[in-house]
Amino acid sequence: DHLHHLLPEQPLCIACCCSPVRCCVRHIICTAFVLYRFVAGPLSFAALKQSSSLASIRGRLHSCQQCTYVTLDKSAINRHLHKHMGEPPLQCHLCPAAFTQNSRLVLHVRTHTVERPFSCLHCNASFSLKRTLVSHMRSHTGERPFSCIHCNASFKHKEHLEKHVRIHTGARPFSCVHCNASFAIKKYLTRHMRSHTGDRPFCCVHCTASFLRKQHLVIHIRTHTGERPFSCVHCNASFMI
Repeated sequence: DHLHHLLPEQPLCIACCCSPVRCCVRHIICTAFVLYRFVAGPLSFAALKQSSSLASIRGRLHSCQQCTYVTLDKSAINRHLHKHMGEPPLQCHLCPAAFTQNSRLVLHVRTHTVERPFSCLHCNASFSLKRTLVSHMRSHTGERPFSCIHCNASFKHKEHLEKHVRIHTGARPFSCVHCNASFAIKKYLTRHMRSHTGDRPFCCVHCTASFLRKQHLVIHIRTHTGERPFSCVHCNASFMI
């Protein structure tokens, strides 16, 4: 009950953080058996478990006998069982990667070759994966199918929506193992970790200087090149920073 007042008007499925409650039952059952972890607004676990939607599909569930995985898709349970059987049967002949599905092996092999069968109709770009082409096409069409339920923002890519939603929820899922710091975006954690490890990956090609952040390297390089990209609109003065 404590969590109910914290939820938005359309609470989200915590299994994927994007599906609204109205489609949660089938979504959760199809992805994994995490029903007991789901916060369904005013619905209790008992009420959700007895809902007509769940009752209608309960008889068609396929369950793993070695873990709590449950699915409606028979082929999905067969793929899942390979995870408990040790070494996947389909081996890439170019690297150690192995897969349980031939279709995934085919997609993987394209990362080693120049095969890019999916071409953009609007430019010369081509891709090895269809989903990458679909994502690219949005740069031409302007389509922004991923909408925030908290505001009017919309995004071309799901991962961009997930980052944005954390602004509203305050979620900081990326935690430092060395201190109590946590971050909403993974790259901020990566950058923070350098303060613990001392890693300075951005090196100057003109001297031995190195930096924690790329933007610091960019500014430093201007001391070698003399570049002064910021100009005053009222006089001839220009500046490096």
